[in-house]
Amino acid sequence: MITPRLVWLLGWSQLLCWGSSYYLIGVLGDRIAADLGWSSTLTYSGFSVALVVMGLVSPLVGRLIDRSGGRGVMALGSVVLALGCIGLSISHGIAVYMLSWIVLGVGMRMTLYEAAFATLVFIGGASARPSISQITLLGGLASTVFWPVGLVFAEAFGWRGAALAYAGIALLTLPLHLAVPRSRGDIKRMATTPVTVSPLTRTAGERRLAQALYALIVMLGSFLNTGMSAHMIGLMTGLGMAGALAVWVATFRGIGQSLARLGDVLFGRNVSPLRLGVLATGILPFCFLAGLLSGASVWAGLIFAFGYGAGNGLLTIVRGTQPLVLFDPRSYGALVGRLTAPSFVVSATAPISYAFLIDRFGDRAALYVSALVAALALAASLILLVRLGSRSQPE
Repeated sequence: MITPRLVWLLGWSQLLCWGSSYYLIGVLGDRIAADLGWSSTLTYSGFSVALVVMGLVSPLVGRLIDRSGGRGVMALGSVVLALGCIGLSISHGIAVYMLSWIVLGVGMRMTLYEAAFATLVFIGGASARPSISQITLLGGLASTVFWPVGLVFAEAFGWRGAALAYAGIALLTLPLHLAVPRSRGDIKRMATTPVTVSPLTRTAGERRLAQALYALIVMLGSFLNTGMSAHMIGLMTGLGMAGALAVWVATFRGIGQSLARLGDVLFGRNVSPLRLGVLATGILPFCFLAGLLSGASVWAGLIFAFGYGAGNGLLTIVRGTQPLVLFDPRSYGALVGRLTAPSFVVSATAPISYAFLIDRFGDRAALYVSALVAALALAASLILLVRLGSRSQPE
């Protein structure tokens, strides 16, 4: 049974794990490059390596959580994250630096959303949907909290000291993960209890179609998310917005993300994940089109940042909840691990792809391409809804 205590445990663990790993490069990257005398491309490629590693280990981590729950996997992941941060803090050459990002990639896949979602589904089955939405509320604040915190650490102790501080923060999640309930009796009962909710996919052909469309939606959304994380501010300044103003406007991405997730927690209980997917992806193309006007209008920039944050925030929930209604929840971890693996690899290419687009064709072209990618995700979501959304899930 999923309790409020478990939701709080995993919510706090997501805030701390995302902040001490995924968002680390955003605040320390330039300092690392300057200190080691490396190019930004080389420095930030470590993060791309971590994303590729996340994709490679994703199926295995999912199977492990299906087999024994998330307690042990996520607890070990806390230690792995800390080791990766320690490795960064002692890096003076490329080999140790890249090895540290490889370790961080493994740790991130063992602790971030996909692992937490699978842990909730292992415990609560198809009833985990509200809890998935709830733990994203705290996780969505990770950049808002940890970019300023990381800056304070870096100014006080240097980037190496900040990386060590992040290692300590990662270890703070160890007791949170060890407190996740898991007993061998629960595991046996989970494996032998029949499914009480019929998946929407009822034939092999429907399952293959749903898997392909879900994987495509996740992959396209991840590509946009990583690209916008790296280039949103630069896109707005490239179109003519002042740099300080662009930074301020970009903060509305986090506000939109958190408010959209809160709206789903409060009012989305009766909205099917398939309809939520159409809403999430439907917002995105219009945000990028608004972004085209951000150089001339602050309001357009605010619509771009806030709207993208709202759509992306809901898409994170869709990523966790659609498999609950489409497939057998007893194989959630392994299936989602396999279907999301390409998204990590593709998202690793996003910062470089956007940099190429901007350098070769300009900022406006990058936004047009983003709108096209978002439209493809919307089309996939609509196909899922049309093909399967009218079916009920009898108890």
